[in-house]
Amino acid sequence: MSTATVAGLLLIAVPIAFNVSFGMLAARFEYPDVLRRPTTEVLAAFRAGGTRLVLTWWAFALTAVAMVPLVVVLSGALGDVDPTLVSLTTTVGVLAGVVQFLGLVRWPFLVPYLAREEAQAASEVRREAIDVVFQAFNRYLGVAVGEHLGYALTGAWTLLAGVALTQSDTAPAWTGVPALAIGPLLMLCALEFVGGHEPRGWRVAERLTPPTYVAWSLWLMVTGVALLAS
Repeated sequence: MSTATVAGLLLIAVPIAFNVSFGMLAARFEYPDVLRRPTTEVLAAFRAGGTRLVLTWWAFALTAVAMVPLVVVLSGALGDVDPTLVSLTTTVGVLAGVVQFLGLVRWPFLVPYLAREEAQAASEVRREAIDVVFQAFNRYLGVAVGEHLGYALTGAWTLLAGVALTQSDTAPAWTGVPALAIGPLLMLCALEFVGGHEPRGWRVAERLTPPTYVAWSLWLMVTGVALLAS
């Protein structure tokens, strides 16, 4: 099996796994809208989801890990492109997968503990402490690491991969063209909570993120099909 074939299969499989996991979280946990509710409501909904919800979060986090082999194998398939561009694309893509995972992994490991502790809290002081911890990790790992760095690096990788695809003979040059628009849009989405928008988020970026990630997923799958067909 050639490198291009493996890359094509990963380009199809990873976004499917990502969207299936995300869809399950939306259906069972009302994610991501649930994050705008008070901590007590979020943790109560998390407890109600039980082990199945925890495993769904674990699976969703692993889709970020799966981005790493996708990035590496795709770069290997683009061996006819300038080595410096390929190396930069690989580095940025691997970092994107790592920070996305770090942002998501709190859900299957930290949040179950906080949800249990909140249910057993005997005092208002204890509940307030849990609220601070949950919101602090949500802002740090969720917003700063997972979303801000994750979106920015994913967008940068998408843009670089798009440029590489337009220069490669491995896949049709047109497969890289959509990435030249999708990548910058993802980087724009990374600015949702930057600067003056930090308290409540930038409405434009909030609305832009879902359709941009749908377009990103479709681009990955179409590129995978094109690699398999070439």
